[in-house]
Amino acid sequence: MRKLAALPLFSLGFRPFFLAGATFAALAIAIWALWLYGRLPGAQPVGGMLAWHRHEMPFGFAVAIIAGFLLTAVPNWTGRPGLRGWWLIGLVAVWLLARLAWLLPVSPVLLLLLQIPFLPLLAWFLGRDLVAAGKRDNYPILLMITLLAGCQALTLWGLWIDDVGLQRRGVLAALWLVAALMSVIGGRVIPFFIQRGLNRPAVPAANPWPTRVLMVSGLFVALTFALGLHDVPRLWLGAVFVLMSALHLFRLWRWHDRGMWRVPLLWSLYLSYVWLVVAVFAMALWHAGLMSQQSLATHSLAVGGIGGLVLAMIARVSLGHTGRPLLPSRAIVVGFGLVLLAGLLRVFLVPFSGFGLGASALLWCLAFGVFLARYTGVLVGPRV
Repeated sequence: MRKLAALPLFSLGFRPFFLAGATFAALAIAIWALWLYGRLPGAQPVGGMLAWHRHEMPFGFAVAIIAGFLLTAVPNWTGRPGLRGWWLIGLVAVWLLARLAWLLPVSPVLLLLLQIPFLPLLAWFLGRDLVAAGKRDNYPILLMITLLAGCQALTLWGLWIDDVGLQRRGVLAALWLVAALMSVIGGRVIPFFIQRGLNRPAVPAANPWPTRVLMVSGLFVALTFALGLHDVPRLWLGAVFVLMSALHLFRLWRWHDRGMWRVPLLWSLYLSYVWLVVAVFAMALWHAGLMSQQSLATHSLAVGGIGGLVLAMIARVSLGHTGRPLLPSRAIVVGFGLVLLAGLLRVFLVPFSGFGLGASALLWCLAFGVFLARYTGVLVGPRV
């Protein structure tokens, strides 16, 4: 048993959670697509396949990647040892049991109970180190993890009382909280990665107010989704999204460097952040009555934004934290393109053809399948 805890896989949080999150990303979308096209007969999980899909993509896939990233980043920020060994194995087991519960013949009560512990435990482990190190500037990230737990509770409550509207509110609030987290973390790491990746001189710190406004507006937007204020178009909410669009575009303009288009680990991050701008602007259009389907904005964020940023980030972090050169293989560069193309098909082709759903799902699964093929050995093996 000691040998299990001592494996490289459980030496730092990014290893098991990136591997588990990427595997689940490919499997979950494959299952969802097969069911949509009538190729997956049999019993459905509690609440039906739509409830499963809605819950598992933010609270299964996205949360696993967030956990892996933060359990690796917080030790760097605080100088404290990261979660490892049996404590890390236990946290992974809590996540895994929650995923399996949907697929096993368990009672609805047990299913819901198994979903609850992961995010509070993650918040506890992160908060313990941040508070001990006095890293108050990182407390907003801890707040977002706590709020994600609240969104999950809202979603599960909707599932328990069979209220589809409540489930949808919890899931959409969670997605836009993840967008706020993308904004905070992306605002730190993307310009830093561009500067380091291109050997540019350090630039003076940016004015903090745009970042603060984006963080506060992102939390506010998530709250409005939780309250159900996006059931009908509202011009004042459209104005909030216009402001966010402008600030995100300002960021992209400030970060841009022509040299990054020669570096896949940079343009993949940059273009994924562009998808976040597309999602925010699409919400502004919907609230102005200029776009008919709010789901197009949602999937701009979920597929192109979150999916693209996750794949680019886990590819880079996995190389850097295992001591390998930051030179991705050609296959994973193709993977970056596949997930971004999956976003394009899901948003721009689906309104005109049902073929777009299947094609987008296939490209998504291929992208994360490429990651697993190239990075499983990196994540389970020792540091170089």
